[in-house]
Amino acid sequence: MVNSSGLKRGFINMLTFNKTSSFAKSAALGAVLLLVGGQGAFARDDAQLYPVAGVLSMPGVDSSVGMYFGNTPHPAVVKKIGTYPTNKKTNSVGKSDQEACNWAALAAVKTLQERAVKEGGNAVINIKSYYKKNEVSHDDQFECHSGAFVTGVALIGDVVKLAK
Repeated sequence: MVNSSGLKRGFINMLTFNKTSSFAKSAALGAVLLLVGGQGAFARDDAQLYPVAGVLSMPGVDSSVGMYFGNTPHPAVVKKIGTYPTNKKTNSVGKSDQEACNWAALAAVKTLQERAVKEGGNAVINIKSYYKKNEVSHDDQFECHSGAFVTGVALIGDVVKLAK
């Protein structure tokens, strides 16, 4: 059985490279350089715009809740209920940027639709991209940010009750 002071001393010796083989020194140094200097190689945050139509036609979108991006015309607003944001992420490993973006956007659209139903609305209007709280408005596109491992879509929109 090793006491904690022996473990501590061994760890300190390893960190200071005392009593450590040259292979272990090289491996430790390489690991530190990879962790510190190599992060930039994996840090990716590419912003892209993709068509909303592809997402709104995916299975799982509730066609009874209207989704109006940007300044898209819609029926008259009977009641404005509130403005709600959503921020959805998906694993992007093994997916194209567009595929991952569509999945994240689908999750965001479904969240806004669920919120509309919960609040008694029948539509979400003025939907804008809202990545890092930066509003970007397009009638037919959404903004997506793709990283090496994670892809995200943030949206914000007004839940309303529209005239039929």
